Amino acid sequence: MPTFKPAPLCARTSLVIALAALASGCTTTPAATSGSCDSATYTVHDPVEPINRGIFAFNRTVDDYALAPVARGYLKLPEVFQTGVHNFVANFGEPKVFINDLLQGNAQRSVTTLGRFVINSTAGIVGLIDVSGKLGIERHEADFGQTFGVWNIAPGPIVELPLLGTANLRDATGKVVSFAVDPFGDNSSTVETLGTINTAGGIVDGRAQALPLTDELKTQADYYSALRDATAQRRADFVAQGKLGAVVSDCQSGEMADE
Repeated sequence: MPTFKPAPLCARTSLVIALAALASGCTTTPAATSGSCDSATYTVHDPVEPINRGIFAFNRTVDDYALAPVARGYLKLPEVFQTGVHNFVANFGEPKVFINDLLQGNAQRSVTTLGRFVINSTAGIVGLIDVSGKLGIERHEADFGQTFGVWNIAPGPIVELPLLGTANLRDATGKVVSFAVDPFGDNSSTVETLGTINTAGGIVDGRAQALPLTDELKTQADYYSALRDATAQRRADFVAQGKLGAVVSDCQSGEMADE
């Protein structure tokens, strides 16, 4: 019976280089212009605001006494550690970005995402180092809420989710779908461990990234409405970027910290 021999190192290296070349060739689309960061129009429909405010009060308590303090402590850690966590979380999420790129019908962005994931998972040591970024292959984000928006599904009313924060119904549904979709499966204890690390790291890193903005919003007279409206604006911009098929690294992320 013939025995299986792993591909030579040079062959695997050549594959990574080929993916890098292919991905870098697809990082810029005609739609990725400077105008792709312009603010999109949005509306806020909050018919059950009193209930949402009650859940928001609970979420803010959890944030004030748990998430935000941990995030502030995280920011005091060495920058190299923070960068590694951020890169790992971003890389672990690439398969879901890839799925949404495909669902949005954007072949160029899907190739970019796949190339980034392969390169960073190998040469970047499971994503701890953003080798793709150093090669000029820009990262973009995509999620199911954005995909539903690209499909022209209406945002729907505002929903304040316990522990998950403010979202319109479209994005809230996207979050639920995201929890249900697991590109890695659960057949490997190693993948399960990495998934746990990703979840914990993603919560802390994401909250830390949002601290400057939420600290600013807390100075406004009504923090609930300020955060709700800012979230609605960011998500409208995020959907607009998805419709353009833009790869814009310096635009705001589609996500916001949940209080």
